[in-house]
Amino acid sequence: MNIRKYTLLVIGSSLLTTPAMVSAELTSEETSVDTSEAAKKPKKITDRRDPDFVRCRSEPVIGSRVKKKRICMTNRQWKQFNAEGNRRANEFVKDHQSGSTSN
Repeated sequence: MNIRKYTLLVIGSSLLTTPAMVSAELTSEETSVDTSEAAKKPKKITDRRDPDFVRCRSEPVIGSRVKKKRICMTNRQWKQFNAEGNRRANEFVKDHQSGSTSN
């Protein structure tokens, strides 16, 4: 019985110290990676007309009076999104128009 307790104690203590040793190794690696990533980090886009500028808007969630859904896309994606919505709306109207027949 004492051997069993001792074994559990040794295994438990090794499990507790292993994450600390791993995290110490990771922090030393992360600091070297962070400095190189900072040099590679792209500049923040400040021109709102840039195609890669990210815009966000909130839309109401259907079925809720209060809840809002935040949607973020680049200007390029918003342009494609709006063009697709307009194309679908025009297609719907075209398909459902009652044509007048002339003699």
